[in-house]
Formats: sequence, C-alpha cells, structure tokens
Amino acid sequence: MGNNAPPPAADLGTLQESVIEFPDNMLLIDLCGEYDRNLAEIERKLAVQIVRRGNHLSVLGEDGPVREASGVLQALYSRLESGRAVESGDVDRELRMGGSEVETGAHAGDQLEMFKSGPVEIKTRKKYVEPRTEAQKSYVRSLFAHELAFGIGPAGTGKTYLAVAVGVNMFIEGHVDRIILSRPAVEAGEKLGYLPGDMKDKVDPYMQPLYDALNDFLPAKQVQKLIEEKKIEIAPLAFMRGRTLSNAFVVLDEAQNATSMQMKMFLTRLGEGSRMVITGDRTQIDLPRGVPSGLADAERLLTRIPQISFNYFTSKDVVRHPLVAAIIEAYEAEG
Repeated sequence: MGNNAPPPAADLGTLQESVIEFPDNMLLIDLCGEYDRNLAEIERKLAVQIVRRGNHLSVLGEDGPVREASGVLQALYSRLESGRAVESGDVDRELRMGGSEVETGAHAGDQLEMFKSGPVEIKTRKKYVEPRTEAQKSYVRSLFAHELAFGIGPAGTGKTYLAVAVGVNMFIEGHVDRIILSRPAVEAGEKLGYLPGDMKDKVDPYMQPLYDALNDFLPAKQVQKLIEEKKIEIAPLAFMRGRTLSNAFVVLDEAQNATSMQMKMFLTRLGEGSRMVITGDRTQIDLPRGVPSGLADAERLLTRIPQISFNYFTSKDVVRHPLVAAIIEAYEAEG
C-alpha cells in the first residue's frame, strides 16, 4: 500500500479510480487493520491497489474490481459505525458477498422475522455470527424458517457451526428449552481400539467438535452448568432411540455415518415445538463397506416434502484456510 504503481494485472487503458471519504479517522484505522492487513487482503483478492490519503482511500484498478472493492470498504466501514469490530473473517465475508451487506439497522431480535432487511446475524452469548457466503446465508434463513432442515456439503463450509449458533440463539431467546447435539460414534477410517474410562470418557472424543462449537458461542462455565442441568445434551446417535425430543433444538452432525435405520429412528424423534438440523458430507462416509448411508436415503426419500429444507454447499463455501477449498476441489476432480 502507499506506492503509486498500478496493479500489475491491469491494462493501463482500462484503469479506473474511486476515491472514498471516511469521516472518522479512528474508524478508518480499524478499517485498514493492523499494518493495513485488511487493505492488503482486499488488494490481493480483487487485484486492485488501495492508497490512503488522509481520511480518503483511493482504489485503483479495472472497473469491475474497483466497484467491488469500494463496496467492500463501505460495508466494512458501516459495520464499524454500528459498533462492531472488523476482523479477518469479516473481510473475507464481505469479499465473498461483494460488499452487499451494508448495515441497515437489523438487530438480533429480527431473526425469526426472517431477516427482512439488513445483514443476516445470529446473536449468541459471546458474539454475533454472520454467514460468509450466499449458500450459508440461505442455510441460516432455512434453519429459522423450517422445523426440519438438511445441510449437505464438504468439510469447512460451516454446516454444523452455523446450526449450533442458531440453536444457541433460539435457546437464549427462549424459543426452545434445550439443545441436543448428536453424532454417530463411528471411527473415521481407523481403528482406535479400547478407550479407557466410563461411557462419557469413551464417547466424548467423537463429540469434541460439538463441544468446540458450543464453547465458541457460550462461556465455558455456562456450557458446563447447562450440561449439568440437562439443558444441553451431547450424546451419540444410539442414545436417541426411544425418546421424543420436544421443545428442543436438535442437531445430528456427520449424518452420512448414520445407517438408514438410525436415520429413520432419529427423524421420527421430532416432537412438538422442536427444530431439527441434519448435517453431513456425502464424500466422507465411514460406514462398513456395503452399509448404505442414511443421509443418502433421507435425501432420496424426503426431498419432495415441502416443509423440509435441503441446503447444499460446495468447495466455494469453505471458510477455513484457502488451501482446504483447493484440496476439496482436487479430490472432487479425481473422483
């Protein structure tokens, strides 16, 4: 940043410049980020050059990228004006969304009104969670709108993370009385052998990703207290048999590793006042050879029921390290 050389990819004949004024210098510092890292990220992703002059940012490059970068900068600045921080994940989100999510005044209580205006946000005890891609945004809308929703796609696309965030939101807003998180206790392609300890010690390693998500949204002491009070349950899929899950937000993670019989058992646990989310990745089935996946069966049998939402993700929705998306694409091309 700060030099006057045009972006190397641009044709000098097509260069455009957009100058944006930001009235609050302190917010502008936050917008730029430490050592201008936020600006550097926008420059790298959009092949533009951003130069700061006082309280103005000058964006130089080809017409389309300049307009997109200007929209991203204005959306991030609006976020700062509303009192929220700008972190690297927020920059990534606006780049994916094209800077379309400028703050319009919608707040946490608007979720159940389907985010009629403003950004899609999920309020939890520790932070606000925002979808970073259009598929994620559509998925979050579906979780609030449907009693039963599926999220299907590769690892790293936020399927479980966003589902748990919505569950925490609905719990703290009083729309459900408890949160129930479940996974099949299936080893991921390796034999772990005998695990010491009581039943909780044996199954907790399989459930750890669900604990991790919860701890992102609720203080650790509160998570522990709610687990003790049975307001939050984290249990293997096999423990769901025979139960009716009423007034609960229920998530079945890694559903590709449920058998057809287990999937039917789980889906029929849905009780009054409950929401159920099923997440899975069809490319990571760890069931024994010849055992059909319950996720595939559910997708085949239930897609015509209008009250059930099916939401799909691709490698373009991966929000982990950029290499994860490239790795997924490489495996998809080979398969």
